[in-house]
Amino acid sequence: MTHWAFDRRRRWLAATLAVVVAWGALASAQTNGAPPANTPEPFPAKGETLTPFEAAGLDGVTRRVAFDGKGATILLFFLSGCPTCHKMIPEWNRIYLRRPPGLQVIGVLMDREPPGFFQTMPVAFPVLRSPGPGFLRSYKVSRAPLTLRVGPGGKVEDVGLGLLDPIRIGQIFRP
Repeated sequence: MTHWAFDRRRRWLAATLAVVVAWGALASAQTNGAPPANTPEPFPAKGETLTPFEAAGLDGVTRRVAFDGKGATILLFFLSGCPTCHKMIPEWNRIYLRRPPGLQVIGVLMDREPPGFFQTMPVAFPVLRSPGPGFLRSYKVSRAPLTLRVGPGGKVEDVGLGLLDPIRIGQIFRP
C-alpha cells in the first residue's frame, strides 16, 4: 500500500470515528443519559415490596425466604460466569463474617455453576439456586451482581448494583 493510500484510509477512519462519536453524543444528549420512560428499572427500587420465595439450596434442600422477622435480610444475586461477581464474592464473604447479629444473608445463584466452581470460589454465606427466570423477572433482577437489603414485610431498604467498594457494602450491611 502506498503512503498516499494509507494516509487516505487513515483520514477516512478518523472521519468515520468522529461521526460515530457525534452520533452517540447526540443520542445521549436527547435522553440525558436516562432510560426511556417505558423501560423498567433493571432492579428493585427502594420502597418496593418483595414477596417471600422458596428455593433449593446447594444441598438440594428447599428453603423458604420470608421477610417477616424483626431484622433485615440481605440478598446477594450473582452469576457463576460473571467476572464482576467473582470480584464481589470475596467482599461479600468478608462482610458476612463480620455481619451484625440478627442480619440474615442469602446468596441467590442465578445460573448453573460449572463443576468445581465453589472449590475455586469459596462462598462463606448460604446460597440458594434461583427458582427460575420468572422469579428473577418478578424481582426485577436482570443484572448481577446485585446486593439488596430487604426489611421486615419485604420492603426494599437499599440497593447496590455492580462492583461496590467496602464502604458501600458496609452501608448496606448496617445493623
